[in-house]
Amino acid sequence: MNHLLFLGNLGTGEIIIIAIIVLLLFGGKKIPELMKGIGKGVKNFKDGVKGLEDDIKLDDTDTTDKK
Repeated sequence: MNHLLFLGNLGTGEIIIIAIIVLLLFGGKKIPELMKGIGKGVKNFKDGVKGLEDDIKLDDTDTTDKK
Protein backbone atom coordinates (compact mmCIF):
# COMPACT_ATOMS: atom_id res chain seq x y z
CA MET A 1 0.00 0.00 0.00
CA ASN A 2 3.04 2.28 0.08
CA HIS A 3 3.07 2.63 -3.71
CA LEU A 4 0.53 4.62 -5.65
CA LEU A 5 -0.61 1.99 -8.17
CA PHE A 6 2.46 1.28 -10.31
CA LEU A 7 4.07 4.72 -10.11
CA GLY A 8 6.53 3.78 -7.40
CA ASN A 9 8.30 1.24 -9.60
CA LEU A 10 8.97 3.44 -12.64
CA GLY A 11 12.59 4.03 -13.50
CA THR A 12 14.27 6.36 -15.96
CA GLY A 13 14.18 3.80 -18.76
CA GLU A 14 10.47 3.20 -18.41
CA ILE A 15 9.70 6.93 -18.34
CA ILE A 16 11.73 7.46 -21.54
CA ILE A 17 9.90 4.59 -23.28
CA ILE A 18 6.52 6.02 -22.25
CA ALA A 19 7.54 9.48 -23.49
CA ILE A 20 8.60 8.04 -26.86
CA ILE A 21 5.30 6.16 -27.21
CA VAL A 22 3.31 9.31 -26.38
CA LEU A 23 5.37 11.27 -28.91
CA LEU A 24 4.70 8.67 -31.59
CA LEU A 25 0.98 8.50 -30.84
CA PHE A 26 0.25 12.22 -30.68
CA GLY A 27 3.06 13.77 -32.70
CA GLY A 28 5.15 16.81 -31.87
CA LYS A 29 2.47 19.35 -32.75
CA LYS A 30 -0.37 17.78 -30.77
CA ILE A 31 1.44 17.47 -27.43
CA PRO A 32 1.45 21.22 -26.61
CA GLU A 33 -2.26 21.39 -27.49
CA LEU A 34 -2.92 18.37 -25.29
CA MET A 35 -1.03 19.91 -22.36
CA LYS A 36 -2.83 23.22 -22.85
CA GLY A 37 -6.18 21.45 -22.70
CA ILE A 38 -5.17 19.55 -19.57
CA GLY A 39 -4.00 22.79 -17.96
CA LYS A 40 -7.31 24.50 -18.70
CA GLY A 41 -9.19 21.52 -17.29
CA VAL A 42 -7.18 21.57 -14.06
CA LYS A 43 -7.69 25.35 -13.72
CA ASN A 44 -11.46 24.98 -14.20
CA PHE A 45 -11.55 22.18 -11.66
CA LYS A 46 -9.67 24.26 -9.08
CA ASP A 47 -11.96 27.24 -9.72
CA GLY A 48 -14.99 24.99 -9.22
CA VAL A 49 -13.65 23.59 -5.96
CA LYS A 50 -12.84 27.09 -4.72
CA GLY A 51 -16.36 28.21 -5.62
CA LEU A 52 -17.85 25.32 -3.64
CA GLU A 53 -15.63 26.13 -0.65
CA ASP A 54 -16.78 29.77 -0.79
CA ASP A 55 -20.44 28.65 -0.94
CA ILE A 56 -19.95 26.38 2.06
CA LYS A 57 -18.33 29.20 4.04
CA LEU A 58 -21.23 31.51 3.16
CA ASP A 59 -23.75 28.87 4.25
CA ASP A 60 -21.90 28.42 7.55
CA THR A 61 -21.95 32.15 8.29
CA ASP A 62 -25.64 32.37 7.37
CA THR A 63 -26.61 29.59 9.76
CA THR A 64 -24.55 31.01 12.63
CA ASP A 65 -26.05 34.47 12.14
CA LYS A 66 -29.63 33.11 12.33
CA LYS A 67 -29.12 31.39 15.70
